[in-house]
Amino acid sequence: MTNKSNEYGYIGASPTQSSSANTGIFEVNDVTDLLNSNQYKLQTIDIQSLVIAGGGGGGYDWGGGGGAGGYRNSYASETSGDNSSTETPLTLALGANHTVTVGAGGSAGTSSPGTRATNGSDSVFSSITSLGGGLATRSGNNPGGGDGGSGGGSGGYGTYEPFGGSGTANQGGDGGRGGAAFQGNKYVGGGGGGAGGNASNSLTDNGRAGANGLSSSITGSAVTRAGGGGGASHLGGQGSGGSGGGGNGSSSNGQNGTVNTGGGAGGGDPNGGTGGSGVVILRYPNTATITVGAGLTAGTETTDGSEKYIEITAGTGTVSFS
Repeated sequence: MTNKSNEYGYIGASPTQSSSANTGIFEVNDVTDLLNSNQYKLQTIDIQSLVIAGGGGGGYDWGGGGGAGGYRNSYASETSGDNSSTETPLTLALGANHTVTVGAGGSAGTSSPGTRATNGSDSVFSSITSLGGGLATRSGNNPGGGDGGSGGGSGGYGTYEPFGGSGTANQGGDGGRGGAAFQGNKYVGGGGGGAGGNASNSLTDNGRAGANGLSSSITGSAVTRAGGGGGASHLGGQGSGGSGGGGNGSSSNGQNGTVNTGGGAGGGDPNGGTGGSGVVILRYPNTATITVGAGLTAGTETTDGSEKYIEITAGTGTVSFS
């Protein structure tokens, strides 16, 4: 494009107008004209992120454990969900608004009036969506656990062993089966899947453990998140929640998943637990500053060496960078 020094206002040397660089100071209308002709270089920033959805709710009547929320990680060379490769950081425009949603945990299954647990809610950062963890089912020949970021564990009854729910590729593992094939008329719940993989399907009198989560150092220190919930057992032994916020199975009410880890809830009797809420953590060069919009709850923007990070812990809204 020919330099229009008579049309475009600028200060200093004649501006360079190209798709790779621009110098000088332009009026707003001039910038619009240049953008429309692909002759203005947008300023961008690379954002690393950890996006975790809400964990699934726990099953009732000796039910299964909820699945962990989907786990997507683009920080450094760390592992992403279901032991997959690190995702590519997003390159975003400075000054533009980018959507963020932090998913809530799924509700608990309750014995009275017989309410089924629910999946966790999705978490979102710009074009990245992590799916809510799968719900867990009660014991007593019910269908298998719910599908989600990680799959929920199923309830079981005697020799009947429904499959757990399916996890999502690059987000989390499958939930475990419920029941105990060698014990007649006994209730044993399967564990929820976690970011680290599938829950066990091995036969046991105890409630089956939730799968472990994954560790990330995106905030400068290692923290494990997105563990699956443990299943409950009528035979006495209760399944432990997976590392990273998974709730334990219980002979009373199932334990809740840990807040802001996406941990699945534990199964219980009479009621299951509530899934842990998710979190969105962003990391970017320390030369940039983030603006967090209304509707979002966030911690303090923190400098860590040549980068900054921020944890967004609840809500729906937008962020921008300058």
